[in-house]
Amino acid sequence: MASRFLILCVSSLFLFSLAVSSAPINEYYKGDKVFDVRNYGASGDGKRDNAIAITKAWNEACQWSGGSSTVYIPLGTFYLSQITLSGPCKSYITFIISGTLSAPRDPNLIKQEEWIEFRYVDNLTVTGGGLLDGQGSYSWSLNDCDKNPKCRTLAINIGFAFVRYSRINGLRSINSKMGHFNLFSVEDFNITGVTITAPGDSPNTDGIKIGKSKDMHIYNVTIATGDDCIAILDGITNLDISNVRCGPGHGISVGSLGRYKDEKNVEGLTVRNSVFNGTTDGLRIKTYARSVSEISVSNFVYDNIQMLNVGNPIVIDQQYCPHGQCDSPGKYNSHVQIRNVKYNKIWGTSTSQAALNMQCSKTFPCQDVELSNINLMYNGRDGLATALCENVGGSVRGTIVPSGCRI
Repeated sequence: MASRFLILCVSSLFLFSLAVSSAPINEYYKGDKVFDVRNYGASGDGKRDNAIAITKAWNEACQWSGGSSTVYIPLGTFYLSQITLSGPCKSYITFIISGTLSAPRDPNLIKQEEWIEFRYVDNLTVTGGGLLDGQGSYSWSLNDCDKNPKCRTLAINIGFAFVRYSRINGLRSINSKMGHFNLFSVEDFNITGVTITAPGDSPNTDGIKIGKSKDMHIYNVTIATGDDCIAILDGITNLDISNVRCGPGHGISVGSLGRYKDEKNVEGLTVRNSVFNGTTDGLRIKTYARSVSEISVSNFVYDNIQMLNVGNPIVIDQQYCPHGQCDSPGKYNSHVQIRNVKYNKIWGTSTSQAALNMQCSKTFPCQDVELSNINLMYNGRDGLATALCENVGGSVRGTIVPSGCRI
């Protein structure tokens, strides 16, 4: 009954968000000066490159001094080679995508990290219920990052850098060449009602990737992709995530951390009221075994999370060492300190027998890890779910299944 209630609630919120985001432009932006991209030469025929037209509309809207402004992309398919939309702008600015923005099939035509970039903008809203089509299926065969640490970088669908007091609402993103949303150095930033879709075997198609940002909220999103649903990198402070539907994908991951000397701490993460369905991982923290930075990961809360056939529901991996970078397993100990992490009401089914797996550093053991009301069942036929915990200090409250973690 509880699982049905949770799924019903998040589904209803999602439909409400779509209804709001697809409302007519003149209903919600009556006071704005509207800059329709068609007036600058844009065409929704799916063939003509609209980069110049959209840039012109953005530049005029950004410098509009008569109050708030809106850039409007109507229904239609608007081919877009690549674009960078920069501030600062003179007032509040809204970017409405009602139609489809379609990327080049050839990845060589995109010469920047993100196909669509917003930079140095305050008070930005990106909305409209439209679609970002990254045309990634034509590029995925070129991706060998699973075996090549110096692999070729392909474009992310959309990026936000040095953007403050802003929000994304009601967008859809499909088939990115690499990741879908990339956020770097953003502040007071909200993401709601977003749907992200790519096949479960599409390589490195992270849903939302965040680095060096603070005071963010991610709420009521649906992510089905081939990598992390949400990837949290270093330098994050105060990130609240709730009502996420994740799967397929690799779950919500913190890290990997500790690889570079200039990394910053990760502090203040909440993940709550969410469902993971068929993901390879659920809640994961990973740090490099051969870490070169001594940073901390602290003040995390994971609360009321349902796992449906998840490969590894709860994971702390401080022996992360991809591409054979460690010459001997267990030889190195991570210097990343993990402390004050709470797991409460994590329940559902695991496809691996070790449903709870915490492998912390011998040099910097995990501190103040709290487990309460955990109920994870193994759906295999070769035994019951097990718990594997090493170098973990903390406390246990309530019923814990699987049991066996001495912390």
